[in-house]
Parts: sequence; structure tokens; C-alpha cells
Amino acid sequence: MRNTLLIAAALAAFAVTASHAQTGLGPIANQAKNAMKNFDIADKNKDGLLTKEEAEKGPVPFIRAHFDAIDKNHRGVVSKQDVVEYIQSLEHGGPVAPAPAASTH
Repeated sequence: MRNTLLIAAALAAFAVTASHAQTGLGPIANQAKNAMKNFDIADKNKDGLLTKEEAEKGPVPFIRAHFDAIDKNHRGVVSKQDVVEYIQSLEHGGPVAPAPAASTH
């Protein structure tokens, strides 16, 4: 039941597609939506949490790319709720991964 509620909350977070497009978060929202679908596949021990290793080996490129930012409490694991909260922070102008530095040479 809890997982169903978390998934519903995650999908609700993605429901405002127009605002994502206006803020440039459309691709992020799509990647995150796919990550939520594949979370359970990546969760090999079925504890409801993804370790960094599970994220690196699983079909969750969004979570893998943002793992450290999603794991804001530095627990070494992320939950679906952590992913939802991270996405919501992006929607509200929260942390965004820095762009790679351009070479000056």
C-alpha cells in the first residue's frame, strides 16, 4: 500500500507537464518517471531502498546520475520518497547538477 501511495505521489509530481516544459524540466521529469517505474527492478534485495551499487547496476539512469544529490542525508541508500522529494526540489528551483567545466585551453 505504501509503495502504491509513493508511486501515486511521484506520478502526481510529473502531472504538470506544461510547467516542466516551460522550466526546461521536461526531459528530467521523463527520466525520473522511468526511474520510478524501474526502481523495483533495480532493488535486488527488495528492501524498498536502492544502494549506490544497485543504482549503478539497475535500469535507473536518472537515479544513478543524481544519486548523491538524492541521498541528501548521506545514508548510502535512497528510497522512492527521496527520489520524489529530489524531483520536487528541482521543480522549485532546487539543486541541479553542475554543467561540466569548459576547457580554457
